[in-house]
Amino acid sequence: MTDALHPIGRGLAYEDLKVGMRFRTHRRTIAESDLANFVNLTWLTEELFAVADDAGRAIKGRPVPAALVYSFAEGLLLPSMQDTGLAFLNATLDVKAPTMVGDTIHVEVEVTECRLTSKGDRGLVRFANKVKNQRGASVIEYNPLRMLKLK
Repeated sequence: MTDALHPIGRGLAYEDLKVGMRFRTHRRTIAESDLANFVNLTWLTEELFAVADDAGRAIKGRPVPAALVYSFAEGLLLPSMQDTGLAFLNATLDVKAPTMVGDTIHVEVEVTECRLTSKGDRGLVRFANKVKNQRGASVIEYNPLRMLKLK
């Protein structure tokens, strides 16, 4: 009986996606503790991120590394490919604006390419992802190519 039930939280399979399809993720606010933990984990100890004093800096406040924003975006996207994603193959990534501690981000996604692999047993899907802040400004844009399961 339980085998026939669709598990809640299962991601989208290749056949669920069509070019032009759009969706957005939930939101996530970036906290000071997120910045501190990320800097300590990655050793991105540039003073811009590791020192709270912004005197003499062009960017005021507490900017966070784009790598943190990208990592959070991928985490926000996880439900869309839970149990269906097989591989992240490539992407280009453009940082459009700084992201600060206290900003709330979400990801807006559009499917731009869908095709079967050469063996035909998996699908390749390219997305146009825009990470946006609470003001609607794009802070990062990237276009991952992912390999997904078929149903």
